[in-house]
Amino acid sequence: MSSSQPRNVLGRSSYPEHLRIGEILRKETVGGILLIIAAALALVWANSPFADSYFALRDFEFGYEPWHLKLSVGHWAADGLLAIFFFLVGLELKREFVAGDLRNPARAIVPVAAAAGGVIVPALIYVAVNLTSPETIRGWAIPTATDIAFAVAVLAVISSHLPSALRIFLLTLAVVDDLIAIAIIAFFYTEEVEFTFLLLTLIPLALFAFLAQKNPKFFGKNTSAAWFILLPIGFATWALMHASGVHATVAGVLLGFMVPVLRIGKGGKSVLPRPNKPGLAETFEHRFRPLSAGIAVPVFAFFSAGVAIGGVEGLISAFSDPVTVGIVLGLVLGKPIGILLTTWTITKTTKATLDPDLKWVDLLGVGLLAGVGFTVSLLVNDLSFEQGSEHNDHAKVAILVASLLAALLATVLLRSRNKRYRRIEEAEKVDADDDGIPDLFEDNPPRR
Repeated sequence: MSSSQPRNVLGRSSYPEHLRIGEILRKETVGGILLIIAAALALVWANSPFADSYFALRDFEFGYEPWHLKLSVGHWAADGLLAIFFFLVGLELKREFVAGDLRNPARAIVPVAAAAGGVIVPALIYVAVNLTSPETIRGWAIPTATDIAFAVAVLAVISSHLPSALRIFLLTLAVVDDLIAIAIIAFFYTEEVEFTFLLLTLIPLALFAFLAQKNPKFFGKNTSAAWFILLPIGFATWALMHASGVHATVAGVLLGFMVPVLRIGKGGKSVLPRPNKPGLAETFEHRFRPLSAGIAVPVFAFFSAGVAIGGVEGLISAFSDPVTVGIVLGLVLGKPIGILLTTWTITKTTKATLDPDLKWVDLLGVGLLAGVGFTVSLLVNDLSFEQGSEHNDHAKVAILVASLLAALLATVLLRSRNKRYRRIEEAEKVDADDDGIPDLFEDNPPRR
């Protein structure tokens, strides 16, 4: 295709990417269902006659105080277990831009820009609603995140045959806005920084990077080596980051970035990973995604989603709070508006056009689904407002209501397009060369 010809936005992915994304999303589906179950259990327990035991368990503290690690169970879940989740975020983001379809800037620009729009517009809506309430402005970042596990669980429940191009778009958008959320946490929710501890963090981080880059085959083949060598170094990085005052989940992303994506081929040259010969980042992704999706995120959800609603009166009180209104409007309206507006702007200001297989209504459905904000929204809420405070509880109600509303609206729209999606899905299944070998370099053929 010549440079003068228009390129497709959200075009069909290469076949290996189709297979890889499908595998990731199947794991996220299970994790999303566990996430929903954990949140439901927390809500039931927190509003039952035994609610005191739930909050006593969440607030129980343990750990080593001299290392600044005497934390409540809820904080261990948010600061510790979510670091595993963000380690996967770092791995996935690096993998996408180094060896995935999005190594092509023409493919990357749309979901990255859409993610930015999906962060900015909800934040502006929240600020507009809370402009006359200075004490609640601090929660502006709560409605900016997309929960990919929750969103994919919705797709599984409604049996949507969403084309891989839209799935990749949703996954990349969610990963990028998770990264933006981490940057927001690091820059806007860090009040005091202990620079000594922050500088000390660089020592184990550099050691982790050196070992992972120097011995990818060793750590790829020896599972125990990663646990007994890299894990303690990673924990030291996390503990020092936590002691510095910067949110410890940032360490998870940085550690993920340190893992090499390319594999070592013949002659010691770095080459792109293949389905049967993955790089270390992809190997770690396979190993740790079940731990993240099956344990870390559901446990965090269980200790963060529990809120005593207080019946009808409690709901009325919650929706009289500008925090609640700002979050609901930000997630349900701001997310799809930001994503659609940004993508539309790109098509009008460049030579990009929407893929002929898809329509703008499909992007609207994905935009609505991106309004399912849960895990990172709950995390930012706990950083914005003191846990157990009125605003914190109201924000939890808002996140749950907005996520449910966004999921229902996305369900109605995407289900109406399922017949069309089935036809695209069938075409994707046969997207291979005539000899049956998948085209690994559809967009960027390797230089000889």
